[in-house]
Amino acid sequence: MKKIIGYVIVLFVIYSCGGGKSLVALDKSPIMVHMDLVDVTDDKVAVIIDPGAFSQDEISFRIPKTVPGTYSSDDYGKYVENFVAYDYKGKEMMVSKLDANTWKIADARNLDKVNYFVNDTYDTENEVSDAVFSPAGTNILEGENYMLNLHGFVGYFDGYKEVPYFINIKKPEDLIATTTLANESDIKPDPLWDSFVASRYFEVIDNPIMYAKPNTETFNAGDIEVTISVYSPNGVYKASDLKDRMYKMMNAQNAFLGEMDTTNKYNVLLYLSTMEEDDAMGFGALEHHTSTVVVLPEAMSVERLGQAMVDVVSHEFFHIVTPLSVHSREIQFFDFNDPQMSQHLWMYEGTTEYFANLFQIQQGLIAEDEFYNRLMGKVNNAKSYDDAMSFTTMSQHILEEPYESNYANVYEKGTLINMALDILLREKSNGEKGVLWLMKELSKKYGKETPFEDDKLIDEIVALTYPEVRTFFDTHVIGNTPIDYKMYLSKVGLTMGEVMEETGYFLQGEMPYIDIAQEDGKTIFVRKGVALNSFFTDLNVQGGDVIKSINDTPINLDTMRQVIGQSFGWSPETRIKMVLIRDGEEYTVEGPVGTPVVKVYKIAPAAGASQIEVSLRKKWLGIE
Repeated sequence: MKKIIGYVIVLFVIYSCGGGKSLVALDKSPIMVHMDLVDVTDDKVAVIIDPGAFSQDEISFRIPKTVPGTYSSDDYGKYVENFVAYDYKGKEMMVSKLDANTWKIADARNLDKVNYFVNDTYDTENEVSDAVFSPAGTNILEGENYMLNLHGFVGYFDGYKEVPYFINIKKPEDLIATTTLANESDIKPDPLWDSFVASRYFEVIDNPIMYAKPNTETFNAGDIEVTISVYSPNGVYKASDLKDRMYKMMNAQNAFLGEMDTTNKYNVLLYLSTMEEDDAMGFGALEHHTSTVVVLPEAMSVERLGQAMVDVVSHEFFHIVTPLSVHSREIQFFDFNDPQMSQHLWMYEGTTEYFANLFQIQQGLIAEDEFYNRLMGKVNNAKSYDDAMSFTTMSQHILEEPYESNYANVYEKGTLINMALDILLREKSNGEKGVLWLMKELSKKYGKETPFEDDKLIDEIVALTYPEVRTFFDTHVIGNTPIDYKMYLSKVGLTMGEVMEETGYFLQGEMPYIDIAQEDGKTIFVRKGVALNSFFTDLNVQGGDVIKSINDTPINLDTMRQVIGQSFGWSPETRIKMVLIRDGEEYTVEGPVGTPVVKVYKIAPAAGASQIEVSLRKKWLGIE
């Protein structure tokens, strides 16, 4: 290890002085990366990439177009400026920019290094309609915070993603790095430099780094060492404020998983946004194999922040099962600029979201009623999407329409696919086997380093289980037949019935009745395909209506937020006037807001459930 550090430092001294380097074959030498977080210019970070020697005449350098877990095309190359290639004599070389993310370098045999500057994404989220989702984005706040999702800073040379990377970062002395990347600086500490090592490019982008002033807590969840690092710009929150709740949750998750080879370290990087114009506005999380980046508003109360962390991190943590331990070749050898997507989002996101709810009932963190309410919420939310769309086809083509707009259904119907599969497996095995058992069996067969063939996974699952599982997948996952949830729930002595449930005026729990048009990022409209509450239906508001004004106030994103805030103080007698645009024509509706209710289904134990059904339910939920 100490030899590696010496090599890194010497190499940077050589090329910074314009010296040459020996012709080491690239496939035997690492890519050297230098990032300067101290001398930041115009809110941009300088990056230097120094490969070994090339034997071909030309080479292309790429910044990712998309990365695993985002399922969107974000073109991180558009945040790169002043890209320059230098030869061994320090002279600029001829470079052609092929697209937003690709630079072709002629005379590659003489290439010494490439230099460029990187803008962060957080600054631009309010300026563009196709903003990068904040947890997948980057932040450069000089001397205060650097959110380094490294796919936004570090690129790769075509054909050389499987070589090691050494990453040297010059950083402010009072900031510390939180990451699961191997940090050589731990062996030979230097207050101004960090040196990280990755075995290949995927490992670079799979291990984000957050630099901030020390604000961390570490605890063990079974054999997994968990570190929470918090950046709170106004000093509102400390990592210790979240430690107890996260400790309880993640230890419950570990108990739920039992014996399973996953990871020995896990980091939670929490960035709290001021919600000002130049700060992050996309709240949620992005999973990585051994860490997650979470972005939430700093203005949240400690109770709401704690609950949000439980809801978000419980999902992300279960990604240590899939795709960490069970994944396809498309994930193992991800093509960042021409991705070939896997068919199995029903598993990567659906199984993960299912576990994030199931473990809470099995480990006694929530009551049965709450678990049933969550499942029912998934049923209701899934109605917003195309229920007759093949899940495997959608997954494989998720970067294009009409599939991209159905992506969020992986968290709704994806969960329900796993619920039905779990109940089916329990039924066929007299309660002994379920989806968790299945994932453990797949993990034993494949594991972290061995991918499965994408079109063979379902065959493997059927071979491990029962012929009825083949019918289930062919009909409801590969096929386009909607699942009869009532039928599956009846196997465990549960029923679904209609009730009237009180809602907010514009929200039903976390589900909004309104949305913002992606085309301009300003127009507010009533969502189609959802059951509207009585507030809308009594006023004769329809799905697809554009809300032009409310009580003579023109409506945009900012004013709509104000109206939603005001609505919490409305009484049933409060009157409202809305100007709507429907099919190009303007309509005005007005009247009392009333008490909004909506017809929903509820899941509850069936009065006539048999002992066999009740016993199966208890084994499914892990309760006695």
